Amino acid sequence: MTDANKVILLVEDNPDDEMLTLRAFKRSHVMNPIAVARDGIEALDFLFARGAHSDRVGAALPTLIILDLKLPKLDGLGVLKALRADARTQLIPVVILTSSKEEQDLISGYSLGANSYVRKPVDFTEFLEAVKILGIYWLMMNQAPPERAMP
Repeated sequence: MTDANKVILLVEDNPDDEMLTLRAFKRSHVMNPIAVARDGIEALDFLFARGAHSDRVGAALPTLIILDLKLPKLDGLGVLKALRADARTQLIPVVILTSSKEEQDLISGYSLGANSYVRKPVDFTEFLEAVKILGIYWLMMNQAPPERAMP
């Protein structure tokens, strides 16, 4: 399952979790382009075509954002708050994929507009299955909002 126009933004600072997520998508035959941001500021720069990502002006926004909560520079909740405050990004589906078991993170994530909250399974097989289901649902079954490009 692939659509070159349906870019996924993975916001993950842990190299092992990044590798596992990318491997899980590949094994699940999710071949969409995946951009990776390793901290909250880089994620916002990518989304709003700023700084090192200023070359993205006019590029389509991601179809899906997979967001960790525990990030350097700006945490995932801060990223989510910024996304939902901007008309250009407020409708992009955001799946929080985190190891956090804090109930307050769950409540805050949904309160700030997350579309889904998934705890990272520790077991690789379970992790693979979770990412596969995320890919199938969000990229194939879900009806996404109209595409928008960065002005």
